[in-house]
Amino acid sequence: MTATMPMSATSPVPPAAAHGRQRDPYLDLLRAVALVRVVTYHAFGWAWLSLLFPSMGVMFALAGSLMARSLDRPAVSVVRGRMRRLLLPFWLFGALVVGAMLLHGWGPGREEDGLAWWSRLLFWIVPLADPPANAWAFQVTGPLWYVRTYVWFVLLSPVLLPTFRRLPWASVLGFLGLAVVAQAGSSFVPESLETVATNLTDLATFGACWLLGFAHRDGLVDRLPAAWVSTLAVVGMAIGGWFAFTHPTEEGYDLGEIPLGQAFWSLGFVWLLLRFRPDPRRWFGHLVSWRPVAAAVNLFNARAVTVYLWHEVALVASVLVIDTMWDVPLFEEVLPLDSAWFSFAVAWPLIAVAIVAVGWVEDLAARRRRRLWPTRDLTLTPSPRLG
Repeated sequence: MTATMPMSATSPVPPAAAHGRQRDPYLDLLRAVALVRVVTYHAFGWAWLSLLFPSMGVMFALAGSLMARSLDRPAVSVVRGRMRRLLLPFWLFGALVVGAMLLHGWGPGREEDGLAWWSRLLFWIVPLADPPANAWAFQVTGPLWYVRTYVWFVLLSPVLLPTFRRLPWASVLGFLGLAVVAQAGSSFVPESLETVATNLTDLATFGACWLLGFAHRDGLVDRLPAAWVSTLAVVGMAIGGWFAFTHPTEEGYDLGEIPLGQAFWSLGFVWLLLRFRPDPRRWFGHLVSWRPVAAAVNLFNARAVTVYLWHEVALVASVLVIDTMWDVPLFEEVLPLDSAWFSFAVAWPLIAVAIVAVGWVEDLAARRRRRLWPTRDLTLTPSPRLG
């Protein structure tokens, strides 16, 4: 990947640019699939899912594409709008989780500086670092690293975008280089710098994907010859896969625990997804027009933050619900209460409850009409408030 790659002058304009402010059904479908994969991964813990579909790389690339489109407007208003759309649902989530932790006796430890403990609570307001939590809430707060990394990318994008447009592929290579440095130096970081190192590692891991979203928005992905994209993407995935399989962790070959493998594998995978999009005039157009699929895709995109924030709560709650079901002899006899699949099935109605109960905050944050179950008009209707 270099800044002088050949480009085809006859390449089509990417859909994101061709249709202005209109939603892209393909990108919306990818986001919906990524969210379902995230829930599935956290339900079963299957490491191979991170290779089959690297959801986090996909989500950062899609967010980068939307951010680049929004930055056609003044940067301050764009950053403010993006932060509002993320932080309002995050604040509601934090208020309920922090409140529950306080009710369970959470507070400064005997040997802990009380002032420092209270100051760390500020990360529940602006998550520039991982918000603190106790062991009781560890599972439900684990996914907040994505929120923290997203916030940093939003804040940095007014600088990253013009830099990328001057040196596009050199910028991508720069993030991959940072991923190499982060992986190599992870075991030498002193405890006092652990928070900074964690932020830099996650930014380095997914920075190339974020910039690939910029490239998609600017049409660079479509203008690259297919042979170049195929070759470089496969090489990137080969490097990422090789590193993951030669550096397994206690979780095995889980890319979530192997930043360098994640960086290369996700970049190659996302590049292929963005370059070789299905033809909307063929099977794909029929798929996204089919009412059940369109409704599901619209719902996941309208409530993406809600699903992400609350899915772990739903998974934990599903275990509690099943615990009570063991007390009913009929349920014990006819239902597979000890199956992880059954817990996974129970979690989805609980996610639906969260969508109805708190999802409307996403509408409030986006300054649009509040809806309890938004399954219409996001995919095919132009939206004036995507920024």
